[in-house]
Amino acid sequence: MALASRGRLPILIFHRVLPKPDPLLPGEPSAEEFDALAGHIASRFRVLPLAQAARDLYAGTLPPRALAITFDDGYANNLAVAAPILKRHGLPATVFVATGYLDGRCMFNDAIIEAFRGTVNSELDLTPLRLGRHAVRNDGERRAAIDAVLRELKPLAAEARDRVAQDVLQRAGVPGPKDLMLTRASVRALTPFGIEVGAHTVNHPILASTPRAMAWHEIRDSKRELEEITGAPVTVFAYPNGRPQLDYASEHVRMVREAGFGFAVSTAPGVANRSADPLQLPRFTPWTRHPLKFDLMMLRNLQHGPVQPRATPAAA
Repeated sequence: MALASRGRLPILIFHRVLPKPDPLLPGEPSAEEFDALAGHIASRFRVLPLAQAARDLYAGTLPPRALAITFDDGYANNLAVAAPILKRHGLPATVFVATGYLDGRCMFNDAIIEAFRGTVNSELDLTPLRLGRHAVRNDGERRAAIDAVLRELKPLAAEARDRVAQDVLQRAGVPGPKDLMLTRASVRALTPFGIEVGAHTVNHPILASTPRAMAWHEIRDSKRELEEITGAPVTVFAYPNGRPQLDYASEHVRMVREAGFGFAVSTAPGVANRSADPLQLPRFTPWTRHPLKFDLMMLRNLQHGPVQPRATPAAA
């Protein structure tokens, strides 16, 4: 089976590219690993910006071996580390930005990671927050503690998640990180690297558990703010977490359409074809550093058709 064919669009998901490997972020590639993977992708695919690739897909003009690369959340290393590598290999990409974390704020998960990374204690007692007691004597224990706490916090409303994350930082005696996310200036600096900007809500809530009025503002306001920052239309959107029927519902798809987005991406597996909903394009996370394993994972992913989620009720 060929890695790709005309009329089928694989879309890759990344979050960040690290200057060097980090044992507390085992799923994130280092610059060296990403450079090798980018070269491998460049040798096998014709990489297009997502909006262009999606337009070509539905127009029936998508070239053979087409592929799109996306990054979620808006980490500063998308510009500082990933962008130069992408440019060196001639690869465009799309960065989906959660606008509420620009200019010095950080996402709740990063606050938790840095709390466990930076604490000088051998144990972190979070029982007053109903998050248990965690040994943090080595990287393995720190990683296990991070996973346990994030499992508890992820379903909470965005405001509650952020508040608890700040409480965890305080109990750990660790200041919150200030330079993890893009700034408004660095969002504008993405364009010369061939990187388009997409919206990812304001505060990265789980839309399915967010009141309708608030979900609408999260979707619409992120688009408006990014258009103000970039001075250009923002036509692509990524659902936070992105699992159809679980993290967002049909109501949110309608909101994305009404807000004026032309295309949106989920985290459902598969490869888009012309029968896919343009506001629910599937994406694939290449959890491997090895080129041959990447090719095998791509082949498996290509066997998935586009996911067509059933209609589900939105939050009241």
